[in-house]
Amino acid sequence: MNNKSHYVSAARGIEPVDLLLKNARILDVFAGVFFEGDVAICDGVITGFGANAAEERMDLDGAWLIPGLIDAHMHIESTQLSPAELARAILPHGTTTLIADPHEIANVLGLPGIRYMIEATKDLPVDVHIMAPSCVPATHLETSGATIGPSEIEQILSWERVLGLGEVMNYPAVINLDPDMVAKLRAACGRPIDGHAPGLAGPDLWAYVISGPKTDHECTTLAEAQEKLRAGMHILIREGTTARNLDALLPLLTPQTAPFVHFCTDDCHAETITQDGHIDGIIKKGIDHGVAPELLIPSATIHAARTYGLSDVGAIAPGYRANLVVLSDLKSMRVDKVFARGRLVATSGKTVVEIPRYDEEVVRRSVNVGSKPLSFSIAAQTGDVRVIDVPPDQVVTGEMHTHPRTQDGHIICDIKHDVVKLAVVERHHATGNTGIGLVHGFSLKMGALASSVAHDSHNIIVVGTSDADMRAAVEAIIDMDGGQVAVHDGKVLAKLPLPIAGLMSDLALLEVAKMGMQLKQAASSLGCTLPSPFMTLSFLALPVIPSLKLTDRGLVDVNKFKIVPLFVGSDLHS
Repeated sequence: MNNKSHYVSAARGIEPVDLLLKNARILDVFAGVFFEGDVAICDGVITGFGANAAEERMDLDGAWLIPGLIDAHMHIESTQLSPAELARAILPHGTTTLIADPHEIANVLGLPGIRYMIEATKDLPVDVHIMAPSCVPATHLETSGATIGPSEIEQILSWERVLGLGEVMNYPAVINLDPDMVAKLRAACGRPIDGHAPGLAGPDLWAYVISGPKTDHECTTLAEAQEKLRAGMHILIREGTTARNLDALLPLLTPQTAPFVHFCTDDCHAETITQDGHIDGIIKKGIDHGVAPELLIPSATIHAARTYGLSDVGAIAPGYRANLVVLSDLKSMRVDKVFARGRLVATSGKTVVEIPRYDEEVVRRSVNVGSKPLSFSIAAQTGDVRVIDVPPDQVVTGEMHTHPRTQDGHIICDIKHDVVKLAVVERHHATGNTGIGLVHGFSLKMGALASSVAHDSHNIIVVGTSDADMRAAVEAIIDMDGGQVAVHDGKVLAKLPLPIAGLMSDLALLEVAKMGMQLKQAASSLGCTLPSPFMTLSFLALPVIPSLKLTDRGLVDVNKFKIVPLFVGSDLHS
């Protein structure tokens, strides 16, 4: 708002406003109440609650009017949509602001990937703010496509629309005062710093908070959220495709805590948006749980905006950007119209403005596996093996020990006891690295599932009941230059190409959602019982979330933060 005199004149009635929205029930997010009135808009900015003259008048006939919704933490890449297509998808749901951490594409392409995300979002009718990725790679226990150090963080923080430092996942590095991590935190001092500290408690939590991170979206229990809130952290209640924490954490939200509790999707597939909505869907679930919308909506608007230092969004008041949502029904959060910067951008469930697409060659052809033959063979040894135990609807995993099934001196899948092979194939530098382990919880009876989306280094991850199908699945990913696939008897049952850094599609929302559903159905036909098999699969390679994960370098005990052998009791070189 560079020329405030223009808005001052419009507010005083000296100049006409562009648009006057009449007869609305307006949410006052500062007091937590609705009031009846009008809203005047001039050049995309709210000038007041009435006007002498207006170029256009729109009678809302008593509909509810709320500020545009804010997703407080998300990864555009995880939607598997291009930035333009994501904007088209979420505008009809009333989301007008995103706090996006592009660490997925940064782990694949480094600084050019982040620049791509900034350029691809700059002309969208959704306000996209960027957090500088703090952990690329997330740990030293994996191979990523790029490394971002303190000097790169300083550079990113100088770029447009970059608010602060993205989720600091390597909390051992933080609390042990790793020099590189300390330098990154120092570079972001005075700016928002996102946390990522699942299960961290007591003195380690205090040390972590003192170091700078002031938000956390990884809480899975109310007790954990309460302890982190007491330590001064803002709690982002996450409701994504796999990680769904609303039911457990909603009691945290009270009139007293609301300024420190917000909502985010974190990792949310396209089909989840089409089925469940976006932030509007989270608010609706909260209303269904008996929480007042006057309490929920400010947490997703003004309080989230203030947490990230956004002074001109999140409220319906003079001087705020005219990002507005018209609801025809408050209880069901039925969105009728959406305005972004005073312009009607969505109505009746459809985006009604042209959204510019952006493409760049640097994000293409990112899969580089090399020519080394793929092998998923595991030589048998005596004793039990470690197995990753996968619970539904969570990204945390357990560790179980079992006696493996063997044949001809090699471990084979034990379908009867739901223990199948899992592998991570390095895909950035053609190193030939392949980490191999076992997993319980997929319930696969046949076939294989594979994906080039494997947080956070995004190597190729594959789970399967036979080595042959696992090889066929990985080869299909290579042929698509990134994507997700379900295979049986060497044949592709369903696939979703993701040619943008091996993470995002260049197709339209409904087509991506359709392919996503076909993948889920194919996985189900192979016996998989997980609600979101590919999202669950993608997190089995993330060695910052407890307790046992697999990277291209081997099994990782996240609690000990080190590589451990597959066989219990053996050393790393046996």
